[in-house]
Amino acid sequence: MTVHLVLVHGSRLSSSQWAPQIPLLRGRVTVGLVDLPGHGTRAGEGFSLERCVAVIDEAVDAAPAGSRVVLVGHSLGGYAAMAYAAELGSRLDGLVLAGCSASPVGPGAAIYRGVGMLTDALGPERMTRINNRVLRRLYAADLIEPVIAGGYWFAPTTAAWREVMTRCRPAMLSGVRCPILLLNGQYDQMRLGTRGFVRQCPAARVEVIPRASHIVNLDQPRAFADAVLRFADSVDRP
Repeated sequence: MTVHLVLVHGSRLSSSQWAPQIPLLRGRVTVGLVDLPGHGTRAGEGFSLERCVAVIDEAVDAAPAGSRVVLVGHSLGGYAAMAYAAELGSRLDGLVLAGCSASPVGPGAAIYRGVGMLTDALGPERMTRINNRVLRRLYAADLIEPVIAGGYWFAPTTAAWREVMTRCRPAMLSGVRCPILLLNGQYDQMRLGTRGFVRQCPAARVEVIPRASHIVNLDQPRAFADAVLRFADSVDRP
């Protein structure tokens, strides 16, 4: 039996975020890519968690017949994946939540609120220039240029994080029965609430990728892919 990964990108990016992982996953699993509402091919859609659940469900439906489905979400995509699992978790064989182990209330909310405020204050053109400059300084061209080519999607940022802050809580995982992996970079501020998530879902596995920050799949592409494949292999066993 094969494993089908459904990959859900983070805030302001699109499914091109996963370009570094595709060659590393090819031949081991099948892959479906999701553009969240307001991003990439769905740029014309308004963002809502309800719509995210529907979009992710379309990707789950597209999995090859008989395959085990593992949903992988990063950052905003991780919270969207949580919303999906809370509602339709019975359709999943595994759930990977990367860069979203912070409860978006209290001090944690400041991170999300700050992202939205900065985006609105600077505007899309300046944010694009800043993003390009930072990403090209941090990553090699062959890794980051395919990601940059997918574009940035700033319009839904404030609304998206408002929904996350209002509705997303670790308790969403309490009824999820499939295996869960909380996967974070060593230097990611978003992993500071991991204990709260584990309290709600004690069976969740926790893995930290060394020398990686928030965009863990870009900081350590192979380590990220290997962690996801190990998890996929574990849910593929009878």
